[in-house]
Amino acid sequence: QVQLVESGGGLVQTGGSLQLSCAASGRSFSKYGMGWFRQAPGKEREFVATISWGGGSTYYADSVKSRFTISKDNAKNTMYLQITSLKPEDTAVYYCAANTRAFSAVGRSRASFDSWGQGTQVTVSS
Repeated sequence: QVQLVESGGGLVQTGGSLQLSCAASGRSFSKYGMGWFRQAPGKEREFVATISWGGGSTYYADSVKSRFTISKDNAKNTMYLQITSLKPEDTAVYYCAANTRAFSAVGRSRASFDSWGQGTQVTVSS
């Protein structure tokens, strides 16, 4: 399985921005559909965004649409999540995920993914 390492989290004020990164190991990153999920304290892990293996298709949760942008740089083996207009309710641990079944579609379900990172904390102060 691929190893995924998230970075870029931190403490920001309401209305601020962050860019999260997810670096992947191996040589097959370009074949993987990817996604971001988040988990707030006491809540279930929830879908945030997905991107197709080629980067041409993206999908967002309604709660983040127009504020979050997912992207994928296959040359750098890295996926990104650009977050703007942060709200306190965005506070969570953010996880990146990969579907290592080459060229496969991904959905909003956790079951679509078979590799997960350890997460990066995003805290938004009001």
